[in-house]
Amino acid sequence: MPMSRNELEAHLKEAFPDADLELVDLAGDNDHWKAVIATAAFAGKSRVAQHQMVYAALKGKMGGTLHALALETRPK
Repeated sequence: MPMSRNELEAHLKEAFPDADLELVDLAGDNDHWKAVIATAAFAGKSRVAQHQMVYAALKGKMGGTLHALALETRPK
């Protein structure tokens, strides 16, 4: 079963409460998302480290419940 916008947003807001967050359902199927995330937690981190932090926030659901996630991350 795909991941709903509410579930995806809840995971990201739990991990990054101060985040400016934009979610786009790329295919209209709740299975292919784009997330634009700006948070102070990313300050001083490489792009790879930022993306790893997002994947960790998804608690193992990437590649299973969530099929595809395009990421744009930046410090706030």
